[in-house]
Amino acid sequence: MLEYRVSARRVDAHGSTAETKAASITLDTDIAGRADAFNPAELLLASIAACMIKGAERVAPMIKFDLRGMEVRLHGVRQDAPPKMIRIDYEIIVDTPESDQRLDLLHKNIRKYGTVSNTIATATVLNGVIRRAAAEI
Repeated sequence: MLEYRVSARRVDAHGSTAETKAASITLDTDIAGRADAFNPAELLLASIAACMIKGAERVAPMIKFDLRGMEVRLHGVRQDAPPKMIRIDYEIIVDTPESDQRLDLLHKNIRKYGTVSNTIATATVLNGVIRRAAAEI
């Protein structure tokens, strides 16, 4: 089993920091919000995106997939009472010359082996598509 450790601390009424290994990130914990940091909901979405990208990086060599670039776009819908994410939609955009069938295989592997995305999918609706990039990546 793998284990992860993160430590977070309040800096002031406008923000906090989280640390792990040699990395640090500023957190938007200000009630009014702040534009220069991720708030908790955005961190959740970023975690899903990172999980999907890391999953593609892990599986691409195993299935000999030509992965030239990748972007994940997410949209979360939050309800107020009780506060929770009720739906997360995503779009995975891949720069690749691979066939549509191989692109679908990549998507299946990303969904099947994603630690964070699998965890979130048990708590809310996580739905999305994979598509080929035009020239935007």
